[in-house]
Amino acid sequence: MVPVLRVAVDATSLLDRPTGVGVFTRALLGGLADRDDLEIRAFAVTWRGRNGLAGVVPPGVAAVGRRVPARLARAAWTRSDQVNAGQLAGTVDVVHGPNFVVPPGGGAATVVTVHDLTAVRFPEMCTPDVLAWPGLLRRSLARGAWVHAVSRAVADEVRDAFPEAGERVVAVPNGVDPPAPPTGRTDAVRGRHLAGSSRYVLAVGTVEPRKDLPSLVRAFDLVADHDPEVRLVLAGADGWSAERLTEAVDAARHRRRIVRLGWVDDDTRLALLRGATVLAYPSRYEGFGLPPLEAMGVDLPVVATDVAAVAEVVGDAALLVPVGDSEALATALTSVLEDESLRSTLVAAGRERVAGFTWGRTVAGIADLYHQTQA
Repeated sequence: MVPVLRVAVDATSLLDRPTGVGVFTRALLGGLADRDDLEIRAFAVTWRGRNGLAGVVPPGVAAVGRRVPARLARAAWTRSDQVNAGQLAGTVDVVHGPNFVVPPGGGAATVVTVHDLTAVRFPEMCTPDVLAWPGLLRRSLARGAWVHAVSRAVADEVRDAFPEAGERVVAVPNGVDPPAPPTGRTDAVRGRHLAGSSRYVLAVGTVEPRKDLPSLVRAFDLVADHDPEVRLVLAGADGWSAERLTEAVDAARHRRRIVRLGWVDDDTRLALLRGATVLAYPSRYEGFGLPPLEAMGVDLPVVATDVAAVAEVVGDAALLVPVGDSEALATALTSVLEDESLRSTLVAAGRERVAGFTWGRTVAGIADLYHQTQA
């Protein structure tokens, strides 16, 4: 009989507008709560949002824990094992940090999810807060932490950058939610209304340097030179260094056909995906890449950059172009916009590809990892 493990998961990311980490954490908690072999608790490392956790965790997950400001906790973790999992969540067998950092276990096994290695490989594209996590990870590894990597590419990078992790690195890919049936808020009609056009290139995600949206703007200028109807829609909250995108848009020849929507809710995101003609994913670096899979889930063809993790995820179901090559990106986007046969081929390949990425598989893999820490 498999023992029931008491697992505490850091759910701090659920207290803000959900980014990729929040989507991952929400799906993980919801799936773990349905398992008979686990007892799931959620805690938050925050003072500002200390009263909101119970209202955002899925049914079956207990919101517990001591209220500790994030800065105080992280400062403590850089030099000691104080503010440990026992103090945050009570007595547990495993504590999981799904956002690059995990508290000291205080007797419990620890698991930390690493979504990408931007802070190691491209520190110039990171804020000081992000640059702090590699040092915290090294301290966790010295205490025996296990690493969950969201792709094989990230797992390889972790083993290379943190050899002290040894064999305690496990790759379990993310999943993607199957789209709900269209409604007035999530159908293609609403997406096209928001775009102001029936034909548009869509990019979704937080505006930050590694997403390289300025290159997409330059590529769009080349596409729009020969296509008088197409628009570019950018949906995502402004993150660090968003002014670079603003400068690129202001300098664009076809800036009046560029729509910046800022942060959008889940329904609006789905409507935009359903209404678009092609998804552009021009990142300089990724650890996984959910938007291409979300696009494939609604029969939207994808053009992306050929970075290791993205190529691993999309397989042959997307057109891949070199990083930072606006001309190649423009050529690929034009091909998809103009070639109905190519679009059909990509859509069919996308349907098959996305079927292999379910949150059920993700949850099962991570639950297996929890049990592995007890061996």
